[in-house]
Amino acid sequence: MKTEIKELHGQETYIVNFGDCLVMKRPLPEFSPEQKDKWLEKQHKTKGVIDEIRSVGNPVYNVPRMIFIKDEEYQLLEERAPGEPLTKDLYAKLTERQRVEIINSIASFLVDMNELKPVGDEETHKLTEELKTVRLENIIEHKMPKWFDLGEIKYMSDLFADIDNFEYTTRKAWSHADLNSGNVLYDAKTSKLSFIDFADAKYNFIFRDIFSPMISDLGICRSVYDLYTKLHDKTKYKMPGLRNPEVQNIMRYRIITVLLKRFIKAGDDLRVNPQSEKTCQNNIEKVKFMREIMGKIRNVEKQLSR
Repeated sequence: MKTEIKELHGQETYIVNFGDCLVMKRPLPEFSPEQKDKWLEKQHKTKGVIDEIRSVGNPVYNVPRMIFIKDEEYQLLEERAPGEPLTKDLYAKLTERQRVEIINSIASFLVDMNELKPVGDEETHKLTEELKTVRLENIIEHKMPKWFDLGEIKYMSDLFADIDNFEYTTRKAWSHADLNSGNVLYDAKTSKLSFIDFADAKYNFIFRDIFSPMISDLGICRSVYDLYTKLHDKTKYKMPGLRNPEVQNIMRYRIITVLLKRFIKAGDDLRVNPQSEKTCQNNIEKVKFMREIMGKIRNVEKQLSR
């Protein structure tokens, strides 16, 4: 069996791949005993979540098994997920049938995760609770004037005010809470998805996972939501159909929120008084990226405001 050693996973784990099937993980060697114990506690929590979702036994998707954890050796062994990250570029290359299978897998997984534990009561949620609003205001007021024109600044200022006023009714449900292309792998041999990395699993507002960054990037929010409403247990909680105006607004603002988080991250990296050519070049790249994000937000508003 071929052994492949890798350096880091998640900045805290050292991994060794045993062929194509198994992965052994340990905390980083430089960790203190307290850090190792915390790492071990996190792995046990993750194993518990994995065992719960695997017990559902849904055949349309895969969750690799965590085989064992050896506390005394700070070591765990788990199955290695087959396939490659489910990115926008990969999705674009697939056939229509493969895309339908992916949508079915994602919607089924979301429903199964949400229904592993009791779903919460309805409550009101403001999107700005998820955004670094102080950072966004600083970018708009103090950084954008150096690189953006008045029209662009006004657009972002109005957008922020619009989102700040938006709130909606939702519920909390048990969720993966970190659905991105790195945690969802597509196996071309079986056309099956594998969901991995359950370390952040927790109760989360239900629309947040349905309109997660990965699902938004793939452009399948409508399809996933529509199937979710058909698959979920309607006796436990109600999910309005896509034609519901509130759902349309939730989808629009949730996708925009995903994009705004990227806008804020890029804006944070801008240096108003660059001290080197490298920093100047970084500013140019960040401003270009921020304009691309603004263009995507405008497209979302245009497409989902019809």
